[in-house]
Amino acid sequence: MGTIGKTTTATIFLCLLLFPIVFSTPNDRFVRIGLKKRKIDRNNRMAAHLESKEEKASEAFLRKYRLHGNLGESEDIDIVALKNYMDAQYFGEIGIGTPTQNFTVIFDTGSSNLWVPSSKCYFSIACYFHRKYKSSRSRTYKANGKPADIQYGTGAISGFFSEDHVTVGDLVVKHQEFIEATKESSLTFLIAKFDGILGLGFKEISVGNAVPVWYNMVNQGLVNEPVFSFWLNRNPEDDVGGEVVFGGMDPKHYKGEHTYVPVTQKGYWQFDMGDVLIGDQTTGLCASGCSAIVDSGTSLLTGPTAIIAQVNHAIGATGVVSQECKTVVSEYGETIIDLLLSKDQPLKVCSQIGLCSFDGTRDVSMGIESVVNENAGKASGNVHDAMCSVCEMAVIWVQSQLKQNQTQERILDYVNELCDRLPSPMGESVVDCNSLSSMPSVAFTIGGKILELTPEQYILKVGDGELAQCISGFGALDVPPPRGPLWILGDVFMGKFHTVFDYGNMQIGFAEAA
Repeated sequence: MGTIGKTTTATIFLCLLLFPIVFSTPNDRFVRIGLKKRKIDRNNRMAAHLESKEEKASEAFLRKYRLHGNLGESEDIDIVALKNYMDAQYFGEIGIGTPTQNFTVIFDTGSSNLWVPSSKCYFSIACYFHRKYKSSRSRTYKANGKPADIQYGTGAISGFFSEDHVTVGDLVVKHQEFIEATKESSLTFLIAKFDGILGLGFKEISVGNAVPVWYNMVNQGLVNEPVFSFWLNRNPEDDVGGEVVFGGMDPKHYKGEHTYVPVTQKGYWQFDMGDVLIGDQTTGLCASGCSAIVDSGTSLLTGPTAIIAQVNHAIGATGVVSQECKTVVSEYGETIIDLLLSKDQPLKVCSQIGLCSFDGTRDVSMGIESVVNENAGKASGNVHDAMCSVCEMAVIWVQSQLKQNQTQERILDYVNELCDRLPSPMGESVVDCNSLSSMPSVAFTIGGKILELTPEQYILKVGDGELAQCISGFGALDVPPPRGPLWILGDVFMGKFHTVFDYGNMQIGFAEAA
């Protein structure tokens, strides 16, 4: 699952509880589970990329994908509506047990297990902000107890296997093996808008060799065709964020015919693709072929650094942290200098100007590297928002220049120069929201067809008005041969192209979404 994220404090989560509404249409068996939406601001988005302090984003992706080494009629399909959270998380509701206990889950084609928090999760804070499965309340529960551990791109869970009935839309999957999570590491799961994950990958990558939910849907004859499909609505203002359809596809959500490519390696939904074009120019690296994985659990498009660098250069992208840093310098740089010159305690400067909420008990001399790591989404004690972290860095830098008796102009120039050199969390980059019309399209060669993304489709816009920030939908991930070069086509891509996962014919289909 990708880097899926997003809020800054646990208190906010108590205010953002989901209120699902279930309804059916009278003329068919479609079941649509409507979910409400919440907007997200820039600081919430920065908090979305929290990951454990010891790992880098690229390493976490490699761990998830284990890359260190080598259609029916309407009455025969079931639809689960998805919620769109800032174009970054898509999730819907399922039930477990009898009577059903409801959970919101990511429908993740990049993993294969189902897990939800357990009532026996006592020591992970994340469990206290999400719904928990209580086996004692289910008549159909069967104990298993086999231990389980799963590593995702930005976090890990551990627990034990249990067995119960799982309800997805109108479908009841009997005797489904799933994981009760008793530990959810990293703050990623704390800030997540979902309770758990329902994997739709192949059994070959299923932890504990558990039979995936999708396999049991097919084996138990619950769907007419061994096909499921995704439509992701990229408009976060709409009431419905998208749909996953089990047993076929909804023709209302795509145009024309699908282009199909064969699955080349079971485990993930992996296929071979050709060249990547910026405008009408080749990027070269994939001209002779690259592998790709379609992953609904990943927000962005990730690919080889050599190509991502070309894309970001073409669209004028700069590091997210660099922009946050320059904003602080521009708006508060002179104030920071004045406060330090007036002998105010450096520890309290950022709280005095309103960018930090702590009271000065934290050691500001902890070092620039630690502050950068925290701003990149690392956990170290309390979670600070992005503007607070870059303010702390600015205080450190200004202090060093004041000790050298530099002028105010020289100090501000120096701090801005350092801002340019800050790394970006998760490889994120930002672009000028006013420049979208001049940006090139980016296209992928799949099945002999050119599938094109426009700037409006590969740029994520966060916030409104002057506070709006535009995020590049591209991130870097380098996978060496023989598994690479590899692309991971996440929600940015799937939002443009309705995607069919044809399990029966071992193929994947893409058509323009409607």
